[in-house]
Amino acid sequence: MTSRSKIIFSILVVSLLGALYLGFPFIQDQATRIVGIIKNATSNQVEVEELREEVYSSPLRSDRNDSEAELSRAGTVYETNIRRQQFGLPELTEHEALRQAAVRKLQDLFERQYFEHISPDGKGPGYLAEQAGYDYIVVGENLALGNFKNDSALVEAWMNSPGHRANILSSRYTQIGVAVGEGVYKGSRVWIAVQEFGRPASVCPAINQALRNRIDSRREQSDKMSADLTERKKTLDAMPHKTREEQEQYNTYVAEYNALVKAYNELVAMLRSDIALYNDQVRAFNACVRR
Repeated sequence: MTSRSKIIFSILVVSLLGALYLGFPFIQDQATRIVGIIKNATSNQVEVEELREEVYSSPLRSDRNDSEAELSRAGTVYETNIRRQQFGLPELTEHEALRQAAVRKLQDLFERQYFEHISPDGKGPGYLAEQAGYDYIVVGENLALGNFKNDSALVEAWMNSPGHRANILSSRYTQIGVAVGEGVYKGSRVWIAVQEFGRPASVCPAINQALRNRIDSRREQSDKMSADLTERKKTLDAMPHKTREEQEQYNTYVAEYNALVKAYNELVAMLRSDIALYNDQVRAFNACVRR
């Protein structure tokens, strides 16, 4: 090495030692850089549509007084399905919960002496279905009061009434429950018939409640982590790091911050994935209930 080279090398060494002695961050480790990208956890979440419906029209009253009047549950269901077949519609299957709802309605009509779809205390077909444990998308109700000769005459009378006919021929219903009975109404012996129609919620694709709960949990966790990161960033921005000791402390804090940012971003990615899956399920359910 020439004398000139030795002098230049000595100057560089002295400069470097001087910088370290003064605490100047001449060289900063790559790992101490602050991670600048924090993913936003915000993601639109589709809401489940509440499209429960109750369908009914004015109850059917008849002045028929056939001395041989006789109605039956099975016969009424049979005659109803015969009419549906005539119009190319699938048969309705009997459902125990809907049958129970129809029985309760029939009993209530006789006991409280009213003849309306809505009870004196404001309860309708939907309430009866729910009380019987029937989770539905849509329910409908037909009522008839009169001494009809038989089940065929009863159903034919409903078919001649536009609103009742619409219920019998609705493609939305898949299940039915029927109750018929003779009793005293307003001082006269008369038959009352009740049809409860329904489309259960189970026909639509289920929404994973466990997935919804996980989304809520991860969203809460991400909110807490985001708030923590915001406070940590403020602390970092205010930290001095001119001396060697300050630089070491700063680097340690930056490393912790970067690790937390990484964990936060991973959580956000999982949250977004969960929300996308949940939204697909909700859209499928919403499309089903609209049919």
